[in-house]
Amino acid sequence: MGKLREPLKDMANCGLPAALEVMGERWSFMILRAAFNGLIHFEEFSSELGIARNILSNRLTKLVDHGVLERTPCAADRRKVEYRLTEKGASLLPAMLALRQWGAKYGGIVDPELILVDARDGKPIAPITIRAGDDREIGWHDLAWMHRDELGKKKPDCC
Repeated sequence: MGKLREPLKDMANCGLPAALEVMGERWSFMILRAAFNGLIHFEEFSSELGIARNILSNRLTKLVDHGVLERTPCAADRRKVEYRLTEKGASLLPAMLALRQWGAKYGGIVDPELILVDARDGKPIAPITIRAGDDREIGWHDLAWMHRDELGKKKPDCC
């Protein structure tokens, strides 16, 4: 990735540690996956995921505290609550799909009968990729770091 690189010890100026603080373990992603599949009640998450109630409660609280899910009273039964994706939670979809696609490619365990498609036309979604500003697909060898004040002034030292 070129000569300039990000300071790897500087965790405060990188979004990855913050994301991992919220989503950095298996059950958080499984709960997110269930929420994208329309589950909203504690009992649904518990029975569908087979997760221990104490772990589920802990993860739901953490996801609510971080604004990924919102907890609201159920309109039909005020004794129940619903957990729904927030805009912040919904914006995790590309990351979740990229991880899912990576797992399907390298983990090898996938239901070949179940395909994620575009609801409008019924065609399978394309693999999640990195795209340049001109919409070219690029890989990690095509990336370089630049200081913000240098953007547009010169081509980065690359590869």
